[in-house]
Amino acid sequence: MTEKNSQNTGTIQQIIGPVVDVRFTDKLPEIFNALEVEIGGKKIVLETEQHIGSNVARTIAMTSTDGLKRGDKVTDTGSPISVPVGKNTLGRIFDVLGNPVDGKPAPQTEKRYSIHRPSPKFTEQSTRAEILETGIKVIDLICPIVKGGKVGMFGGAGVGKTQHRFRARWLFRICRRGRAHARRQRPLSRNEGLRRLG
Repeated sequence: MTEKNSQNTGTIQQIIGPVVDVRFTDKLPEIFNALEVEIGGKKIVLETEQHIGSNVARTIAMTSTDGLKRGDKVTDTGSPISVPVGKNTLGRIFDVLGNPVDGKPAPQTEKRYSIHRPSPKFTEQSTRAEILETGIKVIDLICPIVKGGKVGMFGGAGVGKTQHRFRARWLFRICRRGRAHARRQRPLSRNEGLRRLG
């Protein structure tokens, strides 16, 4: 955060659920810029969505707005919300602000990318059609899933849609973190485990 941006402050004018209107005196923050509000030692992050006139920016809170009130000081960070990227983030779970929520320490990464980063150009994308191996024989043999594609499951009552979804999630967890980790994550009784595996 530069010195210039750290001086760009405003005050909260209105709060309606997660929508917060902030009035700035100097200049309005850019669209998608992150704004911060300090309340009782914790930071609430707002994202600028719209300039609505009269030096007021309409923002969306990324967390609960409990404790916010009119007149609270808001600081423009001068940059959009960013999240860590790289090999150290594989298999980890993050919130929208890039903070780990899986109980492990924050990964040490060299890069952080904006959550509003443009999609890759067609020239940078793979042109090969690759099959996503789910490990579920029925899906892999009868209706394989293409990587990057969209999939929908249709069927009547009692045909196993939920069963397949749970099994796919379980198998992906094993592939990503190992069988022992999958067992630790969700302890199941023997009968419940056999039921879920089909």
